[in-house]
Amino acid sequence: MSGAALGIDVVVVFFLALLVLYRYADFRKQHKLVIVATVLAWYLCFLIVIILPLDVTMTIYRQCEVDNIRISPSSAPNSSKVFTANKTNSSHSVPDIPVLQQCFKPWSYIPDGILPVFWRVVYWTSQFLTWILLPFMQSYARSGDFSITGKIKTALFENAIYYGTYLLIFGALLIYVAVHPGLRLDWDKLQTIGITAANTWGLFLLVLLLGYGLVEIPRSYWNAARRGYLLTKTQFKVAKLMTEKADADETLEDVMEEVRKLNETVKYNHPFRKYIDTILRKCPTEYQERMGRNMDDYEDFDQNSNSLPSEKSLVRLHKQVIYVVQRQQRTRVQWKMLLEEAFHLEDVAKNETSSTHQFVRGFQSQEPRSWISHYLYTPSVEWYWECLLRSWCYRILAVVLSLFSIIVVWSECTFFSTKPVLSLFAIFIQVAEKTYNYLYIELACFMSIFFLSNCIYSTVFRIRIFNYYYLAPHHQTDAYSLLFSGMLFCRLTPPLCLNFLGLIHMDSAISHQNREQTAYTSIMGSMRVISFIADGFYIYYPMLVVILCIATYFSLGTRCLNLLGFQQFMGDNEMTSDLVDEGKELIKREKRKRQRLEDGENRRREWKERYGNQKEDFTRNRGSHAEIPSSLHATKRASTKYSRSNSRSERDCMELLQDPEPMDFNADSFSDDCPDQNSELGRYQPSGRYLSMSRSRIFDDI
Repeated sequence: MSGAALGIDVVVVFFLALLVLYRYADFRKQHKLVIVATVLAWYLCFLIVIILPLDVTMTIYRQCEVDNIRISPSSAPNSSKVFTANKTNSSHSVPDIPVLQQCFKPWSYIPDGILPVFWRVVYWTSQFLTWILLPFMQSYARSGDFSITGKIKTALFENAIYYGTYLLIFGALLIYVAVHPGLRLDWDKLQTIGITAANTWGLFLLVLLLGYGLVEIPRSYWNAARRGYLLTKTQFKVAKLMTEKADADETLEDVMEEVRKLNETVKYNHPFRKYIDTILRKCPTEYQERMGRNMDDYEDFDQNSNSLPSEKSLVRLHKQVIYVVQRQQRTRVQWKMLLEEAFHLEDVAKNETSSTHQFVRGFQSQEPRSWISHYLYTPSVEWYWECLLRSWCYRILAVVLSLFSIIVVWSECTFFSTKPVLSLFAIFIQVAEKTYNYLYIELACFMSIFFLSNCIYSTVFRIRIFNYYYLAPHHQTDAYSLLFSGMLFCRLTPPLCLNFLGLIHMDSAISHQNREQTAYTSIMGSMRVISFIADGFYIYYPMLVVILCIATYFSLGTRCLNLLGFQQFMGDNEMTSDLVDEGKELIKREKRKRQRLEDGENRRREWKERYGNQKEDFTRNRGSHAEIPSSLHATKRASTKYSRSNSRSERDCMELLQDPEPMDFNADSFSDDCPDQNSELGRYQPSGRYLSMSRSRIFDDI
């Protein structure tokens, strides 16, 4: 198993990151470089979290070997004899003598030298992504310039202030170390200063997100078990999203109107015509067909015309078109999925009182059912899960997560105490370390760091910074938000791992213990270079998580946003009640619309099933009549006048299945006299147009 666990984790985590990214990004429409950069950032962060428990077990194994080396080889046999004598003669007290311990290799043993190189490559790659490459790509993707050179210039200009802030912080720390007595600057200390600055910024944001996630994640599962609460909140979301959808459609119309005017103004031979064509290609298809290309007039452009746009205005318009089109598509898809969720919750509420224990849907799903849902997830299984088991499972999960949150808050406030050990995470690991139960150590570390990372990463997926950053599911996230999420992950993961190692007393910079260091902390350097951060900020700042948890529990942030005018879901608020009522009406309207569509489809299907066979028989009979000998043609013509009336109702049924043309009551086709060829069909033409019942027009008397 030498290195096998590391190799398996590397492969599995890659597909995990790819699967999560597929939920948010559209691989067909997004630029390939954006997809590669985002999946690399997510992959490295997930990989750090997964591999860190293996590093902890290897550190414990190396500590066992170091302890054995410290024991003198000459005293080791004597010590074992004395230890045996203590067992045989317990009446005599013998002083404790250090005994050689038997060090078992972990099942996930990794050869020496691999982990330091691995951590160095992963860490510095993630730091290069988050501080240099991803911010540049973010500005590049959002730029509206029409050339690569222009996009690069815009990205460099927008990031100039961004990079200047880094240099300012780094310079301040550099001056502190330079004037501090007893410290001599070298490359290792400069590297440690940079790492400390990055981790300090990440820890500042980490505690804010952690305080929110520790309370909100258990509460979200508890509220998910309350179906009435969940339906009410969904109705609130429907009303709120309808407003956003209407605003997105209106903004798109305004921008498309501006594009249309420019399309008519800029002639075919204007130098900026290629820019207009580039903008048109970014517009929705229906608008492209409506506007087309302005090549019907061959007038030369007038250079002195004041109505012609400038290149800067076209760049601004191009950037605006990309933004509004993406927003309109995102709100349209979200509206569809939110309605599906609302319909499902209403179906659950109706099926709770079902005596047949069969889940009945109000509307059939528009997506085809898979064989798993067809054979395993039957209506009976669905009823027991949706109406009986799901709420209890969510309540149990919420209680378990609440206990984890309490353990995390307690450990964050007491992890600096080593004698006695108060951190519960450190107690769990030290108990397993005494028996060298590596499997238990890895499971405990994995569950602990997985919960911490889930609290932080889920908050990154949930937060929304107006319309600039929003991770929308169902492949509706834009390039700017994808790259921004990769930046956040790369900045939060290293301080998260250091904080976890401090909770289990594996970081000597915090625990002040003389023990073997993990390979991860070895690449971070000695935090003692900047003592006020190592002894002050890293220890006492995480305690603020208690205040943040209390603020989140009482929804202080939600109440503040609501006072500022941002509608938030609050049960005791009048505006919330109004939006919930509006959401109910919108859902009823959409249900009536969908019901009419389904009724029309059902009627059309019934007509086809009822008269489809008659049409085939009629066609078959016409083919067989064509084979009748010529001697029988006279008999056929003689009997035609008797069979015409019988086939009239049949042809009427056939015409009902055709798509009729829209009725134009003012058209000239409504002539006073019916054509001769349609005399036997009354007032219906073969083309599907209805004629008037009398010689006068229908609405002449109005």
